[in-house]
Amino acid sequence: MNLKRRIKKLFNKAEKKGSLTGRIYTALIKTKRNLRYAKYSKLPVEKNLIIFESFMGRKYTDSPKAIYEYMLNSSEYTEYNFVWAFRDSVIEDFKQLENNERTHLVRWGSDEYYRTYATAGYWIVNTRIPQSIKRKQGQEYIQCWHGTPFKKLGCDIVGETTESADTRKKVIYEDVKRYTYLLSPSSYFTEIMTSALALNSLKKKPVIVEKGYPRNDSITNRDEKKANRIRKELRIPEGKKVILYAPTYREDKRGEAYEYRYKESLDLLRLREAIGDKYIVMHRSHYYIKAQDQTGDIGNFVIDVSDYPEINDLYIVADILVTDYSSVFFDFGILKRPVIFYMYDLDYYKDSLRGLYLDLDDLPGPIAKTQKELEELLLTLETWSRENIWKKRYQDFSDRFTYNEDGKTTEKVVNVIFK
Repeated sequence: MNLKRRIKKLFNKAEKKGSLTGRIYTALIKTKRNLRYAKYSKLPVEKNLIIFESFMGRKYTDSPKAIYEYMLNSSEYTEYNFVWAFRDSVIEDFKQLENNERTHLVRWGSDEYYRTYATAGYWIVNTRIPQSIKRKQGQEYIQCWHGTPFKKLGCDIVGETTESADTRKKVIYEDVKRYTYLLSPSSYFTEIMTSALALNSLKKKPVIVEKGYPRNDSITNRDEKKANRIRKELRIPEGKKVILYAPTYREDKRGEAYEYRYKESLDLLRLREAIGDKYIVMHRSHYYIKAQDQTGDIGNFVIDVSDYPEINDLYIVADILVTDYSSVFFDFGILKRPVIFYMYDLDYYKDSLRGLYLDLDDLPGPIAKTQKELEELLLTLETWSRENIWKKRYQDFSDRFTYNEDGKTTEKVVNVIFK
């Protein structure tokens, strides 16, 4: 680890503990960002310039990607130019995007990054952007978001968290007051986010575009040819049933530099011994979790897909999803395939850590509180997943949460924003 990164980790650790050193470091970073943006804040807005950002510059994915590719390939938007913001650690992976003369890449947090936000007519983002960036007249901030909420978030979180309630609410307010549009997949999402983001407290609320998630067009429009390509790319053996294991992170396991570290409670070696060779597991860690070996020495039973760029591709080839409190099951629900909720810490998570929005009886799959229960559900999958109670639950879930996902969401969203 180089000296600069060591120093940064020490300051982040101090910041987390709330020490004077940490508070000074936070203030210096904020001042530096404010000064960087201020240099360009008076520049004129370029209405035909769009900046895209996904997961704070960590990825090229999600609804910003879907909107970008739709506009890039449409004859109706040839007058627009596009900028993608990426972190230093990944920007070289996406240099090929600049093969298109209308697309340019900038480094997240650089002078060029702040200059682009100061001048772009449209910001298309799926997470927060720095508070130092101020939207001015003539600019539009399209917040795509990145999932339907299951675990409580924002202003709805009560009890133990890693941030004080006041700090959290201030951060939310500073971001949300800049929104001009908020994409929504359902009336459920609209209701939850109105509360979680305190939208009714704003002088001017964003326009909520309740048309679905652009990113989900790739699920709805899937075909067998694409599924076969993905299976081949991931080297999934023919005849194997595929389990996608995609748990979320735990807020109380945050380490240095805002990295989350913990050993997941699923013993994959024991799972292989219990369910045999019929299955193969695709393991996907949450992007907040620092890279670490969660699989152990289990041969070809597990494929680590944590860095695979498109989670929708994983949904398409998965026969069953195993998750906990992650929102991944909402998008997976478009497929109406079996889901098992492995909630080994349910009482603690629900009552002390984060809290949940949905009643557990509304989930589109059974809950396993122990590994033994999970193993039994996998062994009897062919039986219980075909029972009428679960078929009805899948349909009811789809009717409530994914009714807008018709394969044309991106087109509908772009039409609302740009026409």
